[in-house]
Amino acid sequence: MAACTPPEPPPASARPAKPALPPKPACLDAKEGCPGWEAYSYNDAIKAYNLQAQAFRPIAEAYLQKLNAYVKASADYAQCEVNAMQK
Repeated sequence: MAACTPPEPPPASARPAKPALPPKPACLDAKEGCPGWEAYSYNDAIKAYNLQAQAFRPIAEAYLQKLNAYVKASADYAQCEVNAMQK
């Protein structure tokens, strides 16, 4: 009888960190708005964030695939243990 092998979860250290949204300047909500330089700076920060978020997506999807594989392997392991008990 073959032994059931418990699956290994992906390490928590492999979990990718979502990029932080840049802080919104207070002047954005003010009636008079932001001075040009501050608006441009915030716009540049948002563009940089969007690039980081775009790069984050495939890394997050790869980690999600590893998690889903772990879930499937866990179910297979549980079924193996059930089958072993029934023999």
